[in-house]
Amino acid sequence: MANTYSQLYIHLIFAVKYRDASLHQSWRPRLYQYIIGLVNRRGHKVYAIGGIYDHIHILVSISPAQSISDLVAEVKRQSTEWIKENKFVRTRFAWQEGFAAFSYGKSQVHNVVEYIQRQEEHHSKHKFRDEYLSFLRLFDVDYDDRYIFKELE
Repeated sequence: MANTYSQLYIHLIFAVKYRDASLHQSWRPRLYQYIIGLVNRRGHKVYAIGGIYDHIHILVSISPAQSISDLVAEVKRQSTEWIKENKFVRTRFAWQEGFAAFSYGKSQVHNVVEYIQRQEEHHSKHKFRDEYLSFLRLFDVDYDDRYIFKELE
């Protein structure tokens, strides 16, 4: 086959280390724009990005030229550097190790976009841990509760 064609919709979720409330509302939109630029320059397309103070969601149509793990590692590394360079946090900033990635079909994209755009509203009623575990259960992902979130030592 001469060319590669794909349409892979992936919902990514990752959190700030120790779920620290580091992603302040005043600069979060700038972080989202920075991440969108990173992702799009790698040949992927962001459909939605959102979150609250301790985690983010991204719906991306991912190119098969880069693995999901490599994309997330790059986004985390470069956004961490950007946050530090801009001195948005007074303490040391880091993303938690790991991430969640769930696939969707084209017919589901609209609902996932709306869900991501309503994160502030959603988390006024639901805790992040409960949300995260519900995704793992919904997608029938085996997990060990001890490794869901790294706690402050």
